[in-house]
Amino acid sequence: MKVEITPDRAPVRSWLPGFVALAAIWGSSFLFIKIGVTELHPVHLTLYRVATGALTLLVVLAVLRDRLPRDPRVWAHMLVVAAFGVAVPFTLFGYGEQRVESMLAGIWNATTPLIVLPLAVLVFRTERLTARRAIGLGLGFVGVLVVLGVWEGVGGAHFVGQLMCFGAAACYGLAIPYQKKFVAGSAYSGLSLSAAQLLVATAQLALVAPFVGTPPSPIGLSPRVAVSVLALGALGTGLAFVINMRNIRLAGASTASTVTYLIPVFAVLVGAVVLGERMNWHQPVGAFVVLVGVAVAQGLFGRRRPRPEAVTPAVRAAEPAAQG
Repeated sequence: MKVEITPDRAPVRSWLPGFVALAAIWGSSFLFIKIGVTELHPVHLTLYRVATGALTLLVVLAVLRDRLPRDPRVWAHMLVVAAFGVAVPFTLFGYGEQRVESMLAGIWNATTPLIVLPLAVLVFRTERLTARRAIGLGLGFVGVLVVLGVWEGVGGAHFVGQLMCFGAAACYGLAIPYQKKFVAGSAYSGLSLSAAQLLVATAQLALVAPFVGTPPSPIGLSPRVAVSVLALGALGTGLAFVINMRNIRLAGASTASTVTYLIPVFAVLVGAVVLGERMNWHQPVGAFVVLVGVAVAQGLFGRRRPRPEAVTPAVRAAEPAAQG
């Protein structure tokens, strides 16, 4: 059954607070990762974060009387979606933030659409490449080179950390079109699919975690790190998805997806205010070029007033912006 989405009829005041709140939650995730890796191995941090997020969504499923998918094919595809959409990128951001500032990780997260488009065109064939999109991709990757500061030379822990964060964004770039092609057409709700994704990612991480050491007891964590893990899991990985679904329902998928542009802004602000982080001049300049490239590729410049969208609940699961 299709659910009609009529964003033109929803007043801005009905969805704007949730839109800003979502950008703040996902933008702050990089701060919490930075704090978390001071005491936890990146794999253990991701395990605790994802398990907390899965538990949160299971509670929401029970409250809404929704249920997990029962189709074995959906669960089989979730092995890929969970690995490349959750377990690997979350862990790579943790490794990356052991070497770079949280605000810089937030900037790299914004490069995800630049990876999504060529994979969607060349591999999954769910999109087609136009001149506008090609120009946007070109601009975006120029911005990536500026953020990296390639004229200063490559190498060192900081450069490696940036590559890890870019690798995390690349994982999202693979998971999003894969999910859109093989999972989004199912009859299950976005909430159900996301809960399944987090459950599978939790199982994958639980299998890997012992190879990097025994996960420490959550009771032994400092209050600062424990709160960060809870914020990452319950808020940033659990309830944030519910907020995003509401934004899509009220404002439409296209408008809701533009939260991508606010996430690095909040990441930079929070990193500067809370952790006192600073950036080189070329990093915010490169971030601006990246966002302009993404905007051009997505057709946000000169876009006509969108028509009301008709989106099935399952399709919504493929629409959210990538999060850290």
